[in-house]
Amino acid sequence: MDERRKIQYELAFAGEVGGEAPRAPEEGIESTAAGLGTESLANTGNLIEEACEKGNLKEALRRVKANAGAAGVDGMTVKELSEFLRENWPRLKEQLLTGTYKPQPVRRVEIPKSGGGTRKLGIPTVVDRFVQQAVLQVLQERWDPTFSEHSYGFRPGRSAHQAVEKAQEYIQQGYDWVVDLDLEKFFDRVNHDVLMSRAARRISDKRMLKLIRGFLNSGVMEHGLVGPTEEGTPQGGPLSPLLSNLLLDDLDRELEQRGHRFVRYADDCNIYVKSERAGQRVMEGVKRFLTRKLRLKVNDSKSAVARPKDRKFLGFSFTSGETVRRRIAPKAIERFKERIRELTRRTRGISIEQMIGELRLYMIGWRGYFGFCETPSILRDLDMWTRRRLRCVIWKQWKRGKARFKELRSRGIGKDLAAKTAGSAHGPWRLSSSKALHCALPNAFFDSLGFPSLAT
Repeated sequence: MDERRKIQYELAFAGEVGGEAPRAPEEGIESTAAGLGTESLANTGNLIEEACEKGNLKEALRRVKANAGAAGVDGMTVKELSEFLRENWPRLKEQLLTGTYKPQPVRRVEIPKSGGGTRKLGIPTVVDRFVQQAVLQVLQERWDPTFSEHSYGFRPGRSAHQAVEKAQEYIQQGYDWVVDLDLEKFFDRVNHDVLMSRAARRISDKRMLKLIRGFLNSGVMEHGLVGPTEEGTPQGGPLSPLLSNLLLDDLDRELEQRGHRFVRYADDCNIYVKSERAGQRVMEGVKRFLTRKLRLKVNDSKSAVARPKDRKFLGFSFTSGETVRRRIAPKAIERFKERIRELTRRTRGISIEQMIGELRLYMIGWRGYFGFCETPSILRDLDMWTRRRLRCVIWKQWKRGKARFKELRSRGIGKDLAAKTAGSAHGPWRLSSSKALHCALPNAFFDSLGFPSLAT
């Protein structure tokens, strides 16, 4: 057996037939996954010139401005970019065309993750973001049509909702066990040599390859010091999502070759099978493939073979039974409540109008995404809970019995009921569901302040 066949045999992992994963393929059977979905190297020798074309640059500048974002290590803002390019573009273009452009280090920023911990972002300078965007537009136009139909993340015309809907379709078909894969610190652990080998399959322009390698190795500034970046594709730059899809396209092709039903959104990958036994085999096979071929690691503590109703995918989960429905995952509901609690803290010292203005921004975005669920009762419950939270806030703002009595009376509450409620020993949360507060602060009151409903 030649070396190539030997490696492919060792990396092969179990697929699924009729709900059970078959054993490893017979010796000598060669996977063709690596050759699928790639483009010829022909016509890729002048990609830098394409990136520097006027129309491409104008679009890149428009998108960088639209995305805004923080300044990088040089402190230059997006507003200053146009003027800088007017004065310096000839020099930058010459550097790009001659392969001497050198990206600056990214600025390290840590943001809290929804599930706890922090996510490390690398913020490039605005000039580097502009160059990355120009490169992205050229490469994405060529590469995206070659990517797997099972890949949904960071791709034009594709969305998380489509990924969730496809997962639901598989479950409805009877593939009601899921191999839920979590790649450990994926964006921080990408091996540069492995990634660049994938890029070299598609690009003959050595200047473009050098530029991509330069962005990967640009370094990171943290606490005033610049350190090397020997692995990873820093989240924060326009090019990083495309490069992640390029690397994980190998995984997609291998899963397709084995006949699996799967959905991948960036580094979130769910494979749907018909039995727990099949799932365990697939899990072990995928781990071997990722470790040996892509040098990536599966996070065992966050990965599992389970029923879809017990896992979450892109913030959603699924009901069991004859008809599978999309529902909001419990963790997503809890994160929603945590955010509402933060925005409605009494100690913030802002008016109810300001508070509702901030809530509006968050809730419209949240509803736009999670309104895709098929369990409207959850949305109604959250809508009622949020309005109750606001009644609680207002009750606290009224502070004492006299003021509370006066406010209730001014809102049409009878004298006896107003006195009984204002003098109650119960806490604000319990009173927020009382008849007096519901009548004094009806839904119409919050609607008049621009409060959006989750239930409509």
